[in-house]
Amino acid sequence: MNRKTLLFTLLFGISFGLTAQIPPGYYDNAQGLNGTALKSALHNIIKGHTEYSYNDLRDFILRDTDEDPDNSNNVILLYTGRSQSKNSFGGGANDWNREHVWAKSHGDFGNNPPCGTDAHHIRPTDASVNSSRGHKDFAMGGQQHPEATGCYFTEYTWEPRDEVKGDVARMIFYMAVRYEGGSGEPDLEVVDQINTYPQPKHGKLSDLLEWNIQDPPDDFETNRNDVIYGYQNNRNPFIDHPEYVNAIWNPSSSSSSQAYSYNITIFPQPATDRISIRSDDLIKDYYDITIYNLFGQVVYTSDDTYCNGIVMTFELPELKPALYVIQINSDNQSYTSKLTVKGR
Repeated sequence: MNRKTLLFTLLFGISFGLTAQIPPGYYDNAQGLNGTALKSALHNIIKGHTEYSYNDLRDFILRDTDEDPDNSNNVILLYTGRSQSKNSFGGGANDWNREHVWAKSHGDFGNNPPCGTDAHHIRPTDASVNSSRGHKDFAMGGQQHPEATGCYFTEYTWEPRDEVKGDVARMIFYMAVRYEGGSGEPDLEVVDQINTYPQPKHGKLSDLLEWNIQDPPDDFETNRNDVIYGYQNNRNPFIDHPEYVNAIWNPSSSSSSQAYSYNITIFPQPATDRISIRSDDLIKDYYDITIYNLFGQVVYTSDDTYCNGIVMTFELPELKPALYVIQINSDNQSYTSKLTVKGR
């Protein structure tokens, strides 16, 4: 076994999360990069995707990408979370229609390929809620929406419900990397501003960075990325690697030097729980355990945790739902992995 590879076995209701179907070598050219170099590498990986028409989104793509896993006749609506019949597409107040998460007026690309039909940022939404969101930037605050009760809005901003805050952030970051101004496409940028219409910009960066951490990718978002890859032949890299967000837009705070291996999902998260780490590669030793958030801030430390050569066990503190990095170090060995904590 490679000494940098650690097999984590989690006990007492803690389990592995589903792994995205990432093609082997897909992100090889992005390894070890950050900042503009990483942004450029990812752009070259995901550009030139297979294009579809705006009607294709309505007729079959969104019916597939956003299908309710509990009811194959329905789609899940982005801002309300409502499960609704696939056949109820239309312009009525309670019909579903196509929402451009990166507002199409922010760059004036309309419903035309590639930007205006890119499924990575187009989602089924309640028609009247879609109209309420309009071309607002994404940011925290405002008054509660009367229909999409988990959403809040002001004259210039829209705050999505907590369950999809990270989804929205990663769609916005995808668009800013996919569309860099080449081949007649717009050059889209994420900025720490609001009221950016009609410029090819979207905000608010600082809130989007937080949302990416607070709401890590779940099974629905991961499956959606896989399904879109089957259609468009490109992926949203920030669903596969949420840590890339900070590595590009907040590199000074990113723990980009970490080496990632397994993605561990804890669900549900009690106040405390015991986590057991097993590997044939472990030796009898005392290990220091450190957990970081994606800003590189330490959220948990445990010194001198004993391993008997097979397993080490320690009490896991209460952590907010987010993506973290866990390091396990002794004088002789060092391991690192991603750790995903999901809400109840």
